[in-house]
Amino acid sequence: MSVEELKRIQLECARKVVQRDDFARIETVGGMDLTFEDIRHNPTRAWASLVVIELKTLKPVYELVVEDRVSFPYIPTFLAFREMPLLLKLYERTEVKPDVFFVDGQGVAHPRGCGIASHFGVETGEVSVGVAKSKLFGYYDEPGEKRGDYSYLKFKGRIVGAVLRTRDRTAPVFVSVGHRISLNTAMDLVLKTSRYRIPEPTRLAHNLLQSVRRRSLF
Repeated sequence: MSVEELKRIQLECARKVVQRDDFARIETVGGMDLTFEDIRHNPTRAWASLVVIELKTLKPVYELVVEDRVSFPYIPTFLAFREMPLLLKLYERTEVKPDVFFVDGQGVAHPRGCGIASHFGVETGEVSVGVAKSKLFGYYDEPGEKRGDYSYLKFKGRIVGAVLRTRDRTAPVFVSVGHRISLNTAMDLVLKTSRYRIPEPTRLAHNLLQSVRRRSLF
């Protein structure tokens, strides 16, 4: 598949993204993470994890890890095509579907408006939020140093996400709409689920993934 075809798919995905609250309630939040044996080479082994927590208590109620081989090459801004097959495998095997999925990556804060979080949401129809540790796209002013401080991530004057401080004097996270949720609600959920810098569902999914990966490789 050519790069132009990949771009066309992303632009089509972006047109399908719903950037408003389109759900009845949110009681559970799931965090998804993914890691590779070798991030830049292929084919390579890869693992994806999901941890579902209760929003009220932040306690985990379900977890799952899947493994597979990934063959799509590493191409910046096209990571969804490398990661989506494994995330969909994880989703299909999940017995406890959360009300919203936090995906480790970008949503609409992407050059073509459809990062991995939006791609996942549009593909599955689920409510999704992109929570990234670094900026891929756009510009922003540094937010204040207190928990809850934020600034908007923009591109050509248009808001594409938020730079949110989840802990005092700690590096912010980059929040963007994935699908079927507003940016304000996405920010509120990220803050409510954050004890540390990274929201609990995503942090727990990452820790679970690293544990499984270590056991698999050594």
